Amino acid sequence: MAKDLLAEVSQGLSKVGKAPLLIGFLANKDPAARKYAEWTDRTCQENGFKFELREVDREELESSILAANEDPDIDGIIVYYPIFGNRQDQYLQQCTDVSKDVEGLSHRYIFKLYHNERFLDGQMTQKSLLPCTPLAVLKILDYLRVYNSILPYGNRLFGRSITVVNRSETVGRPLAALLANDGACVYSVDLTGVQEFTRGAGIKKNRHEVVEKEGWGMQDCVPLSDVVIGGVPGESFKIPTELLREGAVCINFSTEKNFEADVKDKASIYVAAIGKVTIVVLLRNLLRLVQNRQARTQDQAWEPEASIT
Repeated sequence: MAKDLLAEVSQGLSKVGKAPLLIGFLANKDPAARKYAEWTDRTCQENGFKFELREVDREELESSILAANEDPDIDGIIVYYPIFGNRQDQYLQQCTDVSKDVEGLSHRYIFKLYHNERFLDGQMTQKSLLPCTPLAVLKILDYLRVYNSILPYGNRLFGRSITVVNRSETVGRPLAALLANDGACVYSVDLTGVQEFTRGAGIKKNRHEVVEKEGWGMQDCVPLSDVVIGGVPGESFKIPTELLREGAVCINFSTEKNFEADVKDKASIYVAAIGKVTIVVLLRNLLRLVQNRQARTQDQAWEPEASIT
């Protein structure tokens, strides 16, 4: 699947006339973050993109991001989180200029995501970016034919029930919203309980709504789900195989294994890791940033002809 996406990216890259430059900021000692940076570097170099990793102290990260925003040679910026592990990280996500936010975490992109709007402009020439990991999960579900291609685009998960065990602001909640906006009934699980994301009965609403499922836990929603997605960054956490519906599709996006060793006794398909697809989606987002910038330049260069009087 990653190869198919890379072919799409390669085709688009051939039309932009340059090798886009991505800058990565590493300001922590997290081995998973460094591994992600290494994957990013290798994938960029192998596919015609340029990548530069900058290791900075976390107290200098904000000023480093702001300087990169002003550098015209830089096309995209990625920050390897966590940095502080609190709300300060959310603040730092908003420091990256929206035109260089390859992760799709800026407020403008997240607003578009939650409101189920796919373009940044009224002329629909600039596509809004989606966060890399949630988008990678969607691409995988489409590849696995969980999406029903017979239904109209935007409704193709209608009739599907999906549990997402993670409700972080960077991955879990956006993922639940995206799935619900595409028509699914999504159960979003975290330590505080379960929320249901849907577009209402008969998917008649334009965007998702959220309802608290009082008293619910994984034991209530996992058995109802065609798809179960785990993203808990804890070594001891496991989704019990006995809860899975026979033939469920199971996807793990955590760096830890969220499913028990016998998951394939119940699951029809088990995707143990999505890192390779996430990296390709990152390149796709970087390419889109360049394409959007070129579209804006063309719009600014265009001037209406003076009226003849």
